[in-house]
Amino acid sequence: MSVPPSTPSSPVPLGPLIRTANVIADRELQKLLQNGFPANLHYRTELWSRGGVFDDVKSSVEWDVLVRYEPLTKTYRVARFVGENAENLGRFERYQDAQAVLARPYQPRLPARRTRDRQYYIVTLEVEVLSMSDIDEIDRWLRGELKPAVHGKRNPGTALGRGLSRLATRLLGGENRRYEQRTETFRVGNRE
Repeated sequence: MSVPPSTPSSPVPLGPLIRTANVIADRELQKLLQNGFPANLHYRTELWSRGGVFDDVKSSVEWDVLVRYEPLTKTYRVARFVGENAENLGRFERYQDAQAVLARPYQPRLPARRTRDRQYYIVTLEVEVLSMSDIDEIDRWLRGELKPAVHGKRNPGTALGRGLSRLATRLLGGENRRYEQRTETFRVGNRE
């Protein structure tokens, strides 16, 4: 994952330009995908401000990218989920092509603020191989059946079940990786 510094020469940067290269490149993750365990890439980008004694988070945005192998068609499906919007990034016969679509730059809408403070972005990426119950839940969500879960009205017992299924996934060889990168500090001046 690479996050080039924000461009302070522009009036207000729209957000960092994020490139995710080689995150799913290893052979072990490819084997897990081919055995029916999709990979969820969860991104969180935060805009920070360097003020007085402590730095402060000013705003943030989150999104997910799901990579899934479909054995019937022998293709890899890649989709991006931002809020309640899903974007199909394509189906690919080769694993390398699925990796290439992840390496395309993506710029989340997280504009810098006009302030005298120095600012920077932090991008966190968590790569997690999902369990079969997580796959079913995503499929139901895509069909519109999980509106209560999205709005926080989920049965509390499902949290325990999800935790247990994630533990089982890890015991079966599932993966969970975390990456973090920070831009250089920059300043976007006030118009006074």
